[in-house]
Amino acid sequence: MDLIADNLPAYLSGFLSTLRLTAYSGAIALALGTVLAAMRVSPVAPLRALAVTYVEVLRNTPLTLVFFFLLFVAPQFGVLPPLGFWTAVIALSAYTSAFVSEAVRSGINAVPIGQAEAARAIGLTFGQTLGLVVLPQAVRSVVPPLINVLIALAKNTSVAAGFAVVELLASGRRIALANPSESMLALAGVAVFYLVITIPAGLLAGVLERKVAFAR
Repeated sequence: MDLIADNLPAYLSGFLSTLRLTAYSGAIALALGTVLAAMRVSPVAPLRALAVTYVEVLRNTPLTLVFFFLLFVAPQFGVLPPLGFWTAVIALSAYTSAFVSEAVRSGINAVPIGQAEAARAIGLTFGQTLGLVVLPQAVRSVVPPLINVLIALAKNTSVAAGFAVVELLASGRRIALANPSESMLALAGVAVFYLVITIPAGLLAGVLERKVAFAR
């Protein structure tokens, strides 16, 4: 345990970087995923097709390839993403938004169709129906799965270590390389810090899921 204690500042620096990646990427993914979910249930066919294509491509593409696309393919088309931390935010946000979209869409589909029909009957537009009637009811059932998506996002930040972003895993690897005889302990320290994020989030998801079930 001396190794972890001696390198605690490095672990904490990587841990804070992982938290920042998770927070920024999660916020963007939640906003983008909600928009994509709205597009998928939109009466406008081109919007539905665009959202379906985006979601299916991203959901079935490894996150590593998303990073490679941003760094090596996008510049060939004149798109120059910022390097380092913000490249990771863009990649993680784009990838996670596809899963957020599916979670939100499942919540929308769980709302009885009669609610939307009643809203349209009193003259509400599609946007008003979605924003005032459907989404508020859908949110209750999608919060637990969304937390699970964010837990997966926190773990996916480790991919950024392979692209020059010094987050938790990258910090652990540096410590392991500097102490080869205790490399397993160094990586165990990384696992402990990930558990600090994922276990409380998992417990929160369980509590919310029970509350939703009770409310129903």
